[in-house]
Amino acid sequence: MDKSLVTIGLTCFNAEDTINRAIRSALSQDWTNIEVIIVDDFSFDDSVLAVEQAIAGNPLARLVRHSQNKGPAAARNTLLQEARGEFVAFFDDDDESLPGRITGQVNILLDYEGQSGATLVACYAEGVRHYPNGYVMELPAIGSCGGRVPNGPGLADYLLFYRKRPDWFYGSGVPTCALLARVSTFCAVGGFDEELRRVEDVDFSIRLALSGGHFVGTSESLFVQYDTDAVDKSPEKNLEAEQRLVEKNKDYLRSINRYYYALHWPLLRYRHFKHQYWHFTIELLGLLLRYPLAVTKHLWATGPQRLLHERKMAQSKSEII
Repeated sequence: MDKSLVTIGLTCFNAEDTINRAIRSALSQDWTNIEVIIVDDFSFDDSVLAVEQAIAGNPLARLVRHSQNKGPAAARNTLLQEARGEFVAFFDDDDESLPGRITGQVNILLDYEGQSGATLVACYAEGVRHYPNGYVMELPAIGSCGGRVPNGPGLADYLLFYRKRPDWFYGSGVPTCALLARVSTFCAVGGFDEELRRVEDVDFSIRLALSGGHFVGTSESLFVQYDTDAVDKSPEKNLEAEQRLVEKNKDYLRSINRYYYALHWPLLRYRHFKHQYWHFTIELLGLLLRYPLAVTKHLWATGPQRLLHERKMAQSKSEII
């Protein structure tokens, strides 16, 4: 069964404390025909030393080093250029994948290709996220249950402004840390946009969806994600990247009268996160005046879930204290 070579790609930046765990989980996969490539994006801690020690003497693994920091999208493009495998699976430098992850994802992808005839397929693993305060959140995979598999422009609509179809299961979205696809699929849409330091995974998925891509997932939990802080993970950086993503798709969004919606919803979310309630109210009113039904549905679908998530975060934190 393990005939196709799978490239496991790890992007690394200042991850000296976690990269060994990620590499160990990559090398422990039960899919035997693998190569493991680690791209260090010009770390200034001891990440390179940690990687060299972790892969010393192992012919399955190799390190590629950037001579300057280029960001996660560029590191992933380097992985795609270096990959010899038919498939590429992305692992994060602070996550841990279970031994059956590659086998599970390849099998799901091949089964779906055989049944559907689709040629552009992205497969996502289900997992869990561990927060520093002890809270654990499940991360179900997109397309892992329900009716039809999400595909085409309809999935782009969900990622850009949350238009949902009742017969599609969207799971936890499209995180690259859970992604496996054929190299040809990545190449078909031009890889990752190196101008984006955040949401480059969403951008890739939007372009794949608009190219007719299909999104499937495993129903088995296959990785553990550890929530960590970084400069590029700030709310401000995330807002900036999300709005740049909207600008990239301005023509499409204007053609379906959703440009204002897609541009201002991330700002609404940012105002809530920063407790800027007066500005939140102004943004909300502006959205409601333009899209009363869509905004009401969006708030009802996501608001209670978001508040519950924040409450669990606070409870877990108080229990630790």
